[in-house]
Amino acid sequence: MRLTAAIGAALAQHPDRLVVQPLPRSGQLNAAQLLAELGDDRARFSDADHLAAEAGVAPVTKESGKYRGVAFRWACNKRLRQALTIFADNSRHASTWAATVYARARARGCRHPHAIRILGRAWLRVIWRCWQDRVPYDPRRHRAAATLAA
Repeated sequence: MRLTAAIGAALAQHPDRLVVQPLPRSGQLNAAQLLAELGDDRARFSDADHLAAEAGVAPVTKESGKYRGVAFRWACNKRLRQALTIFADNSRHASTWAATVYARARARGCRHPHAIRILGRAWLRVIWRCWQDRVPYDPRRHRAAATLAA
């Protein structure tokens, strides 16, 4: 309990807390995990795809001659992947957009872990933009979520 309270107090002091905490069902601990793994150097990731690769939610394409295969990304920041996939899994219970992204992945035949990584990558695009612009997440400004709500 004391550790959770200390994390909550530290999160309350963090300047980027307003970027991550409005995300659906991010919670204090998960928001703190995400912020800790993102860091404070916004130039560290050149774009959302770079961040997705670092988080392990972007697949690896292997090509040689006529062979082309797509595989799971093992080399990544595993703590960031864990924080992101926990958030993505929780978010689908509170966000219609997230539930739709997850359901579409499952309908294509993806198993649960793969569908969560697909949802995590979709969320990373949103998180990266909010983080770069220092703007809190607002579902009304999120075009894909707003389209589903209409």
